[in-house]
Amino acid sequence: MTDGSTWSPSKPQRRLGVYLGVAVGAVVFYTVLYRWTMASFEGVSVGWAESAHIVVETFTTTGYGEDAGIWSAAPTYLLSMAMQFTGVALIFTTLPLFVVPLVERALERDPPAESSLSEHVVVTPLTAHGEILVSELDAAGIPHLVLEPDRERARELQDEYDVVHGDPESVADLRAANADSAVALVADSDDRTNASIVLTAEQLDSDVRIVSLLEDPAVEDYHRYAGADDVVLPRQLLGESLARKAASPIVPSDDAIPLGDGFEIAEVLIHPDSRLEGRTIAECEVGRRTGANIIGIWSRGEFVTPPDPDTVLDGRTTLLVTGREEQLSQLRALARSEARRHRRGRVVVAGHGEVGSTAAAVLTESNVPHVVVDRQDGEGVDVVGDVTDPDVLQRAGVGDAESVLIALDDDTTAIFATLVAERLAPDAEIIVRANDAASVQKLYRAGAEYVLALSTVSGRMLASNLTDEEVIAPQSQVEVVRVDAPGLAGLSLAEADVRARTGSTVLAVERGDELRTDVGPEFTVERDDSVVVAGTDDAVNRFNERFG
Repeated sequence: MTDGSTWSPSKPQRRLGVYLGVAVGAVVFYTVLYRWTMASFEGVSVGWAESAHIVVETFTTTGYGEDAGIWSAAPTYLLSMAMQFTGVALIFTTLPLFVVPLVERALERDPPAESSLSEHVVVTPLTAHGEILVSELDAAGIPHLVLEPDRERARELQDEYDVVHGDPESVADLRAANADSAVALVADSDDRTNASIVLTAEQLDSDVRIVSLLEDPAVEDYHRYAGADDVVLPRQLLGESLARKAASPIVPSDDAIPLGDGFEIAEVLIHPDSRLEGRTIAECEVGRRTGANIIGIWSRGEFVTPPDPDTVLDGRTTLLVTGREEQLSQLRALARSEARRHRRGRVVVAGHGEVGSTAAAVLTESNVPHVVVDRQDGEGVDVVGDVTDPDVLQRAGVGDAESVLIALDDDTTAIFATLVAERLAPDAEIIVRANDAASVQKLYRAGAEYVLALSTVSGRMLASNLTDEEVIAPQSQVEVVRVDAPGLAGLSLAEADVRARTGSTVLAVERGDELRTDVGPEFTVERDDSVVVAGTDDAVNRFNERFG
């Protein structure tokens, strides 16, 4: 019986076949040659079986046969040496190709096929977004488990995470991961696979909360119909945020995050040729001139809080500031380029995927002139070509651009495109989307002014869905959260020494219906207070671990 398919050997099987063919061929060749040499140079007739026996003994270095005592001719000794070298070569080939892999496989630990965890979060599979989420879950003390369909990947992860190897599209494997007893299941594969995972999880007889991470907003309704309790769309948020940053040199950018009572937090980019560039924080007198308060600076991928008053601000500095709307507006005016204040420049958008197209839509709504560059022609694409090609960027008018927004789905390409854009347009602000947080530092070194990683935004949005931590601004370079901090109860901020111990900053305290922003060193936190904290992801995690 046949099903129309044909069997084809795997790569290891083909390798083994070639090796056996060479080994058998070598034995036959030397058997014939040894029998002829003994007859021609030693005058001794040797049978086929004895010749093969001598060859095998020599190849395996277990001996040189009973005939060694009657050898006298130089060709016989030369043949013996050739057989020895060939045998050793075959043995050393056997070790790395077959013996060592067999030993390694024997020593490998198979990943678990089931788990007894309960009240946990199941993440399937583990991506860069999931790694950020897992770090947030660790900080919140929430148990978690990775359900990984790829066995080799599961083996790699099992030393660092609780892992179960299984198919998330299988009800049995979800039950093996104890998803029936989980508080949440996060589907973090591609959109179609996530829909299947959601449908599978719906078959569990449990109240597990199902969260689906999506790339395409057009399929959101299908995932909700399939049974997803929450749908996370980080690419849209990322595109909107990058567009606002790219437009800020041209039109005022209203991207402040309200905290309550008119109090806001915002990221303000220092533009080249602004009234703040080249001056120290102390010389800028931001508090006296605007009333806003600088609580941190982000420069070339490093966040510092509190900043040193002697720090010089340049065109690659982002300020993290707090204040009221009118105060932040005054600060933005000071940070905007003096020479370009009344000029409506152009934004070059490199890449027209979900992030790039969302950014272009925001720029259109804001009446900001822009040019979209992409490899593939389509609606909304103005220049077709490779954004790493200087000629293509020049055709897009990058030399006259106010900002360059690089929204590519490959970090290596984005880094190279940043280098090219920085060379062609050194006065333009370069705003970049990264996929992996590990690429952020490289992009800053390549010349970017502002970088935001998709994995960071995704992880924060997921964490906000699954923990008590309210992530106020997932689209920010700095994490801003509202959390309960029982470990601070009864302590003044000076006594708690939050900045020194965690690297984060307490911005405000919510006490009942009142938001207290006068949180100086002597301010004492009460038990029922919620605190608003800002810092890097690691700094906020340290705060949660110490005071949460």
